[in-house]
Amino acid sequence: MQKLSLSQSLQQKLSPQQIQFIKLLQIPTAELETRIEEELEINPALEEGMDEEYDTKDEFDESGEYDDKDDYSDRSDDLDIDGYLANDEFAGYKMQGDGSYNEEDREMPIATMSSLMDSMTQQFGYLRLSDDQKAIGLQLLGSIENDGYIRRSLQAIVNDMAFSQNIFVDAEEVEEVLHMIQTFDPPGIAARDLQECLLLQLRRKDSSDPYVQLAIRIIQEFFEEFSKKHYDKIQRRLNVNDEALKRVVDIIIKLNPKPGSVEGDDSTVQYLMPDFLLTNNGGKLELTLNSRNAPELKISRSFADMLDTYDKSNKTNKNLKETVSFVKQKLDAAKWFIDAIKQRQQTLLKTMNAIVRYQYDFFLTGDENKLRPMILKDIAQMIDMDVSTISRVANSKAVQTEFGIYPLKYFFSEGIATDSGEDVSSREVKNILKDMIDTEPKVNPLSDDKLEKMLNDKGYNIARRTVAKYREQLNIPVARLRKQL
Repeated sequence: MQKLSLSQSLQQKLSPQQIQFIKLLQIPTAELETRIEEELEINPALEEGMDEEYDTKDEFDESGEYDDKDDYSDRSDDLDIDGYLANDEFAGYKMQGDGSYNEEDREMPIATMSSLMDSMTQQFGYLRLSDDQKAIGLQLLGSIENDGYIRRSLQAIVNDMAFSQNIFVDAEEVEEVLHMIQTFDPPGIAARDLQECLLLQLRRKDSSDPYVQLAIRIIQEFFEEFSKKHYDKIQRRLNVNDEALKRVVDIIIKLNPKPGSVEGDDSTVQYLMPDFLLTNNGGKLELTLNSRNAPELKISRSFADMLDTYDKSNKTNKNLKETVSFVKQKLDAAKWFIDAIKQRQQTLLKTMNAIVRYQYDFFLTGDENKLRPMILKDIAQMIDMDVSTISRVANSKAVQTEFGIYPLKYFFSEGIATDSGEDVSSREVKNILKDMIDTEPKVNPLSDDKLEKMLNDKGYNIARRTVAKYREQLNIPVARLRKQL
């Protein structure tokens, strides 16, 4: 039997405006311009233009403190639509040919380069092939990935041609055309795996060289042992001395494992754009928000005039009421977007100010050993914000210093206890670990157990599994794979 019951519960839900602000906060500077352009297109009540000037620079003294009396919170007066009615200045959208010229608006020439596909297609055009072979070749060229490999099976290519082009061939015909394409430049192109890629490049070298012949045999017969650096097994099987094996290894490691990367492609190079600029001015750190984070936006004067027209008109007109309702909606949206941009600037500066104060010694000297252990909660408590807000800022923003550009998440690290009872940053431990591995004997690399003992001898209480975790985070292979002849 069903029963009806009443229950009360307290739930916290984010408003649409809060959700939009969260999305606006976490996007990086490079994407902010695109977001603003989208808002300008969909909201005619929003225009580009300076409404009021404000400073986006904070200065730190030698103690790492800064004066926040002139923060954004003192300038966050609500935008009053009536105030726009009294403003006689008018600035519409930027027009072409208005006589203004901005140095930053110039279109800079971009160097062009041929893509990998362009190069392959050009070389393919020199082959004398039948119609079926041309179709096979184009299908193979389309299957080449960015790194230069063809990872699809030949049978899958045969099936594709049968179903999509109604061309019936067998795997042997496809392989025959594949061997032709594998003679193209760059060497190793269109290989199906790393072993074939290396062999294609070795076969282009001087075949009379005995070390090249030995390299081909090692890759053909002992590829697994070579990839795992089991050199002693290879020496016993081939009966070669250390000097010969070393020369062969030198030949192989100079080959290109990704032949597709030597050609240009159509992808655009991505640059890290800093959100903050930090300079050292005579011992005082000056933090500046990137100007791209402070766009010049204001409410359209013409839209504000519509409300004045409505006050002087017949308010019983239904069509006019609908128009005014639309205008008010757009004005509210524009006002909220401008406020959200300013709140974004305020949140970014408050967060970065706290990070600079916490890691003040590092920003003065650039010495990574002076990085203090810092977690998201530390910054959240300093500026009385939620940890999730700090996380959104830290995961997508970067700061430009005199020592380079750093993502904010670089400064967050866990603490490691030392014998003296102090906590040091895991970043410092990683630097020491990297130095140990860089100076280790390459013939007999240090194992994780030995690294653990050496770190413990230096006073860092760290376990072997932590050593392995830090080594993997530094993209350093295990000792066996670091071995060199």
